[in-house]
Amino acid sequence: MLDAWKDAGVRDSKNISSDKRIRELAELIRKTPGCVTTVVPVGNEAYNRLYAKMRSVNTLLAWGHSRVIENLMGQRHRMDPPPVRAISDQFASNKETVAKALMTMGREIELVQKHKAEEDLAVAAASILARHEFVTRLAALEKEFGMKLPKGASAAVDQAAKDFISRHGVDQLPKVAKMHFRTALRAQGLPEPPKTQWRHKN
Repeated sequence: MLDAWKDAGVRDSKNISSDKRIRELAELIRKTPGCVTTVVPVGNEAYNRLYAKMRSVNTLLAWGHSRVIENLMGQRHRMDPPPVRAISDQFASNKETVAKALMTMGREIELVQKHKAEEDLAVAAASILARHEFVTRLAALEKEFGMKLPKGASAAVDQAAKDFISRHGVDQLPKVAKMHFRTALRAQGLPEPPKTQWRHKN
């Protein structure tokens, strides 16, 4: 299975620029015999609600990771052999961030967190499934609101946010934007928080 994925070009989704290729690889992964998958989508409205409650992107990510692990553990009867560990990218400086978020079944297996975990083919495959969900939902939002919603952070994104507000009103912005991000604040003419220097902690 892993050799077939490698030959097909499965790798960290950040290194795949084509949405079409992401779709093809996601389909390959899902159709692989013996491969059990699950995705926990967090749309913009849900993200904004969760962030307002948790006030931390890392805490929110930890919840999402633990929810995925729990959902997969609920399907372990389909796995042969049964799972003994889960591998996750270490996105928080403190490994306890995810460990503490684990739910009942997720605590029954070993949790391995490491930087650049996408070098593991299973984690790379998971990143492709997540990316496919993202681009699919983005396309649906573009169709719903009748306008292009560019990804990332750029002058084009800033302009799109302003255009969105002028067309649909600021009350609709939480449906397409993370409201604590600078782009959303700028689009509304709100003050931005001071920039802080990010430092990697070992």
